[in-house]
Amino acid sequence: MSIFDEIKDSYRNGNALHKLIYVNVAVFLALHIGVIFLVLLNKIDRTQSIYEILQYLAVPSDLGALSRKPWTIITYMFTHGLLYHIVFNLLILYWFGKYFIAEFGIKKLFGTYILGGLSGALLFVLFYNVFPFFKEVREQSIATGASASVMAIVIAVAIMVPNRRMNIVLLGPIKIIYVALVLFFTSTIFDFTDNTGGKISHIGGALMGYLFAHYYRRGKDITRGFDRFMDGFFSFFKREKKLKVTYKRPADDLEYNKQKAEEQKEIDRILDKISTGGYDSLSASEKKKLFNMKK
Repeated sequence: MSIFDEIKDSYRNGNALHKLIYVNVAVFLALHIGVIFLVLLNKIDRTQSIYEILQYLAVPSDLGALSRKPWTIITYMFTHGLLYHIVFNLLILYWFGKYFIAEFGIKKLFGTYILGGLSGALLFVLFYNVFPFFKEVREQSIATGASASVMAIVIAVAIMVPNRRMNIVLLGPIKIIYVALVLFFTSTIFDFTDNTGGKISHIGGALMGYLFAHYYRRGKDITRGFDRFMDGFFSFFKREKKLKVTYKRPADDLEYNKQKAEEQKEIDRILDKISTGGYDSLSASEKKKLFNMKK
């Protein structure tokens, strides 16, 4: 098996977290390899190479430019021009993504990532068109990177399990809420005049992450509509499978009673866990079981 086959197989069998990381890396590599070829062909100026291509992928703050490139509100959250930028974002995504999946499930990760990125883009464009401070730089300002999407995931985890501890190199186990706050303030509030557009998008992503976790704890999933849209979108391109009918021998009374006893035992275990640690102590799979039992 070639290395390309291994990568393809790893992507196909990976979960949403792995696929998000793969897509970001693939876009980064394609961007820089494309730049090399365009420079060699004298199609673009070497000093402006990355910036020239980013114009087609980054979200612009100018409304006129955005109307001509509406796809950028999606592509920008997978686009990184600098190596340290993508490395930092993907490390944070991987660390917090594992905690996110444990609490909310794999499917919610992609929805939160996209909605966090959209919120970051919306706030970025809104600020640059509302406040006069940005008038002189509005036409040439753009935003790139997964930072807003990642920040949504970070804040969602911090709101859901603030006291869970994360092992930090050289520092040891630290509560997730403290790690999230440090990441948020160092990437948004401190030195706000530097990379202002990016920091505004971080705030937009953080707001989405907070709203998602806030409503999720109250039994409302604000990503549900997006999940349904994506399910319908991808199912449209899937080939319809022929219906296969199978017949299963009905269980006798002994097997039926044994199955019901095991289900009741699992219900009792989950209810005992809720009485001890509350609903938030349940894992994503336990919450799903409890939800299915209510049907």
